[in-house]
Amino acid sequence: MPSQVSREEQPPVVPRNLPGSSKVVIVGGGVIGSSIAYFLRASDPTVSVTVIERDPTYARSSSALSAASIRQQFSTPLSIQMSLFGIEFLRSIGERLEIDGVKPSIDLHEGGYLFLATAAGEATLRENHALQTSLGADISLLNQTNLQTRFPWLNTGDLVAGAYGESGEGWFDGYGLVQALRKKAQALGARYVADEVQALQRDGARVTEVVTASGDTYACDVVVNAAGAWSRKVAQMVGIDIPVFARRRSIFNVTSPARLERCPLLIDPTGVYFRPEGKSFICGTSPDASNDPDDLPLDEVDHALFDEVIWPTLAHRVPQFEALRVQNCWSGYYEYNVLDQNAIIGHHPEVDNCIFANGFSGHGLQQGPATGRGVSELILHGQYRTLDLSSLSFERVLENRPIVEKNVV
Repeated sequence: MPSQVSREEQPPVVPRNLPGSSKVVIVGGGVIGSSIAYFLRASDPTVSVTVIERDPTYARSSSALSAASIRQQFSTPLSIQMSLFGIEFLRSIGERLEIDGVKPSIDLHEGGYLFLATAAGEATLRENHALQTSLGADISLLNQTNLQTRFPWLNTGDLVAGAYGESGEGWFDGYGLVQALRKKAQALGARYVADEVQALQRDGARVTEVVTASGDTYACDVVVNAAGAWSRKVAQMVGIDIPVFARRRSIFNVTSPARLERCPLLIDPTGVYFRPEGKSFICGTSPDASNDPDDLPLDEVDHALFDEVIWPTLAHRVPQFEALRVQNCWSGYYEYNVLDQNAIIGHHPEVDNCIFANGFSGHGLQQGPATGRGVSELILHGQYRTLDLSSLSFERVLENRPIVEKNVV
């Protein structure tokens, strides 16, 4: 489990001294914003929490449009620890987010991730596995024979190894998670406002008011930027440039006569992934970096990527997938941190009372609980008290110190 932060490891205390009835305004009510709202109100009911969400239907929300999965198979200790807390949170969501005896369900299915490696990627897979298991993740390292035995439908001809999550990894209802967090935060006293933030009024090093499109203003002691794919625009309202852009990712729901027993969420060495979804499968991949522009329309889907990359890869890796039919497809945004594809969490040195929680690059759903807990601690106590998130601070961006995460999917 994630270790406690020692006194020596704690980041410097930022003076807050939040009095009772302090006002926190959160811009964005997706999984990150709602998780922060929940942890704030659960930790200190005297703090006033207002969440401003421009689309309460979440029709364009990354939280609702993603493949909604969780894994510990990362290559950095903090990402692993955040997801270890994430799975603990998801497993206990019924008890944590219960309202008047009604327990939410997010249909968590711990089907495991299966990362595959050719000879070129074997050393990295083994290195990552050693780190993951040292931190308590339940991951098995499989050789080619093991892979063929456990997954007989898999083409292992060009593979040398795989890493499989025996427990603690899988997929769930992302929209259901957002709704459960939102409803619990509201039950605890957080106020949700359906509006769009148009301006953040700044007085020196502090944000004093949040102004919405309807003309309403909200005074704040702390403002949190949890605006997801639109976080760069919000940051610009206080004169801060954040390297987070909206990058479209297309997901395809396909049917096939394939019968894949004990099918996990499989990550091919090419980066193409698929997993079961009821009686069908969902699949996708990231486009080539040379063809990944910002702000592409969400009402369009990259069919060429499926035809030219995804389908041929699936048919090679699982011969039964030669017969596939696309039943449905959609696009959602990654809030993509172009520096290193890791989240930016914490204060900017030029704005004392603005906290950023942005740039999760596809990992927001699984890292949302740890982020909500950590940001609430930062607001209420001026420092992290459980898991130290300070390595994700804005300082690394300003100093151009990217975190190298080898398992970006």
